[in-house]
Amino acid sequence: MKVLLAESAGFCYGVRRAVELARDTAVKTGGCWMLGDLIHNTYVVDELKRLGVRKAASISYLKSGDTVVIRSHGESKQILEQLEGKGILLVNATCPNVRRIQVLAAQAEAEGRTPVIIGDAEHPEVAGIASWCEHPLIFSGPEEVSDWLKHNLEAREVPLTVMAQTTCIRELFETSWKIIKKECTNAKKFDTICTATRKRQFEAAILAAKADVMVVVGDRKSANTKHLTEICKESCSRVFQIEKADELLPDFFSGCSVAGLTAGASTPAGIIKEVYAAMSEEIKAVENNEESFEELLNQSFKTLNTGEKVTGIVTGITPTEVQVDVGAKQSAYIKFSELTDDPAAKPEDVVKVGDEIETYIVRVNDVEGYAELSKKRLDAVKVWENIEQAVEEKTVMEGTVTEENKGGIVVSVKGVRVFVPASQSGQPRGADLSAMKGQKVQLRITEVNRARRRVVGSIRSVADETRRAAQEEIWANIEVGKRYTGTVKSMTSYGVFVDIGGVDGMVHISELSWSRIKTPSEVCKVGDTMEVYVISYDPEKRKISLGVKDHNVDPWQVFMDKYAVGDEASVRVVKLMTFGAFAEVVPGVDGLIHISQIADRRIEKPEDVLSEGQIVDVKITAVDEERKKISLSIRALLAPSVEESVEAEDVEE
Repeated sequence: MKVLLAESAGFCYGVRRAVELARDTAVKTGGCWMLGDLIHNTYVVDELKRLGVRKAASISYLKSGDTVVIRSHGESKQILEQLEGKGILLVNATCPNVRRIQVLAAQAEAEGRTPVIIGDAEHPEVAGIASWCEHPLIFSGPEEVSDWLKHNLEAREVPLTVMAQTTCIRELFETSWKIIKKECTNAKKFDTICTATRKRQFEAAILAAKADVMVVVGDRKSANTKHLTEICKESCSRVFQIEKADELLPDFFSGCSVAGLTAGASTPAGIIKEVYAAMSEEIKAVENNEESFEELLNQSFKTLNTGEKVTGIVTGITPTEVQVDVGAKQSAYIKFSELTDDPAAKPEDVVKVGDEIETYIVRVNDVEGYAELSKKRLDAVKVWENIEQAVEEKTVMEGTVTEENKGGIVVSVKGVRVFVPASQSGQPRGADLSAMKGQKVQLRITEVNRARRRVVGSIRSVADETRRAAQEEIWANIEVGKRYTGTVKSMTSYGVFVDIGGVDGMVHISELSWSRIKTPSEVCKVGDTMEVYVISYDPEKRKISLGVKDHNVDPWQVFMDKYAVGDEASVRVVKLMTFGAFAEVVPGVDGLIHISQIADRRIEKPEDVLSEGQIVDVKITAVDEERKKISLSIRALLAPSVEESVEAEDVEE
């Protein structure tokens, strides 16, 4: 018989940080306060009390100048505001992962989205997160999610941002997300289950599958310990959750050949050590081959070798380096020069405390007990691996055009120079490729020679594929009357072609404007954005007829509402005839200025006085509503000519 100890059992980073902050604060201040239990472990809380960290039943117990350590599960926004308002000094031991979820919830609501939290609504962490937004939704798992969607059909259209309690069981979160993703049209997911929690749960599941008996150590109020127990029960029929070693019974291990041991994130190493020792004593079959707890811990340490990859957790950030816990005896760090190529970036812009980070081991110093790491070097290796993989999988990648080259352009993709031939640039033949400098583009990698550091790509293939997909989308959903925002692609004498998202439609010149125009260039130009609607379409011939004029507006009614007989108006001459000139009164409505009404004298032809496009003032002399005809007169606004005056005097005599 043997005892198997989970590698990640015990304190996680957030809990360890909270306990250390509380201890340091108690020493520095001579005593401080905590609101509720700092972590969910009675023995640790009792130890802190002995050091001077007292527990306040409510804020009313506290006074200005007191120091309060905020527990690792976080606190509500309202409580923090009340504490600051009373002049109380705060030491925020909230786990960085919990704080991230609080920020995500607040940001989601600020963006007009509804925060959805998968977790235990009664847990202080979840209650605290919920306080950072006005209307959060909290579900314990997929059953509650399904029930909510069933009774709230309108919820399928609501923008949702889905996140999880840091200690949530992964299966509950993933199943809940699948339901939301399937049913809701605008949902976004943030995987906020703590990396340490994720690892601990995974190890517990693997260990439970091997063991005849599983022992889970942790406070009964601890949510993550409870979840570990539930996970173990899925693979092992005999699972016991205990708080300390004296709860172990001999009957636990009858008929057992392999016993597994794991512990929640709030369980200190001392208690785990005691439980392990007690289990070893109970299992007599392993007495001759028993390993001490310390030996197991030493065996669990990673061996670091220069040139290898290693994954760790960011534990601290300074202006010059990032400290990383890689599960080894040596302390590990990354110099800022080995963190990123961006000289303007700060370490905290690249990583956050609590982040999982993959690095390359530059040097190991066993004598002084430290290891130098490099994220930058590993990123460079991974980029080339990604580039090579992108060729095989035909992955679409994004980059920035940095320069024009002989025969094409150069695109920087994650720091790698990719040559794109002119024929694959997506631009017309002979186009000025230098205009693309600085643009972000999507492309496929078509050729890689890592030895020569040569990479070739194609923007055109992605653009063609995107356009085909857009075309299929248009044809699948097109209907008469549907409106689109398009771009004028080309012009002819009889109309314009408008791109409505991968498909070109034709707007006839008669549909461009209510006003009478001779050429489309009078109202638009290539590149203009245009609001259009579908008049008709032919899927077989792939032809679409578009309109711009709003036929809900009656130009004649616009004229009748604005003018009456006797009114004056400024009109535009649109056509000259032998008998007079037609002029636009309002867009879509023309009136006739008879040749006799053009001038205050006799004229041979209208063009002797007028020209097309000229703006003139007229008087409306008659309106035929039934036939929708309008008579206009320039002459009526002019002073009588000498000839007319003489004729008038002769008549009077």
